[in-house]
Amino acid sequence: MTSLSPVSEQRAQPTQIGRLGPLFAGIWLFFLLDPLAYGWENRDKAWGLLGIVATVAFAGAYMTLWARMRANRTVSALDPPLSFTAPYLAALVLLGAAMVACLGERGLACTVYIAVASVMVLSVRLALAVIAVLVLGSLGLSAAAGWGNQISLAFGISAASLAIFGMRTVVRRNAALIGAEQENARLAVDSERNRFARDLHDILGHSLTVITVKAELAQRLLDADPDRARAELADLERLSRDALADVRRAVSGYRELTLPGELARAREALRAAEIEARLPQSTDDVPTDLRELFAWTVREGVTNVIRHSGARSCEIVLTPSSAEIRDDGRGPGSSVDGSGLTGLRERSAAVGATVVTRALEPGFSLQVCA
Repeated sequence: MTSLSPVSEQRAQPTQIGRLGPLFAGIWLFFLLDPLAYGWENRDKAWGLLGIVATVAFAGAYMTLWARMRANRTVSALDPPLSFTAPYLAALVLLGAAMVACLGERGLACTVYIAVASVMVLSVRLALAVIAVLVLGSLGLSAAAGWGNQISLAFGISAASLAIFGMRTVVRRNAALIGAEQENARLAVDSERNRFARDLHDILGHSLTVITVKAELAQRLLDADPDRARAELADLERLSRDALADVRRAVSGYRELTLPGELARAREALRAAEIEARLPQSTDDVPTDLRELFAWTVREGVTNVIRHSGARSCEIVLTPSSAEIRDDGRGPGSSVDGSGLTGLRERSAAVGATVVTRALEPGFSLQVCA
């Protein structure tokens, strides 16, 4: 038989009820005992033996289809391709026709199983068409052959089909729910990955910028001022250790950031870049719930000043409701839409604040307002 798609090959872990599934399905073969017994009573005739063989083969084909559907858990929530359904349905129809031809009226028991199989593997429209053909065909054949009223058989076909349709609807909804849960999990992973990438950029971007500037300064001072060069190299070691600690905190999900600490880092970084720094003497006026956001603002703003502005001076202004970084350079250029400012906007939005960027004459301003 043709194999199913990879999606339909997903298997669930067996449970106690799941292991008893074949037994529960096999119970419904009880209704094939009547045609089988009738064939056995007439086993001395060729048509009786052929009826027995057709009935047993029909039961085997039906159980094989059921087992394939059960083994491929998600296929019952989909409409399997005709390459999968056609061989099974064709086998059931041919074997069912052989049962009717050999066993007569008793062979019509096969129609209920064909209807159930159609609901299991076909779309609703096709399954309804098959059910209608089976009901009308059974009634018409019985009337033509004088087999008596088959209303009970028509009811059995309809009731069994409706039950399986309800079961398949439940399976479809469960599959949709599982799919939604998997999508939510994927989105959560993507969100966490983006958060980590943003934090890593904010942490390492600033630290590596300062380390680079200090390394360039130390290289220039090696011959002119060896003592200051050694001091800058010692700062390089300390900064690299701080960066490593920051990365470890980010990896563990713990981000310890203080506004006074960022101001101290900003002063040192601007001095190393030979940019005049005008910084506030105190952070006492900043509310507790805004200190972390303003610390990120100082870090991102000073990093952009050092990297992109070409400024000669930088001023940081703190108020109880805002933090602003101003410079007299040429502005950040394309970095206005970079990942650093994107991350800052996300953090600001989370506490109801906004990020405002504007050009000055000369220079640039980055401001976060709560």
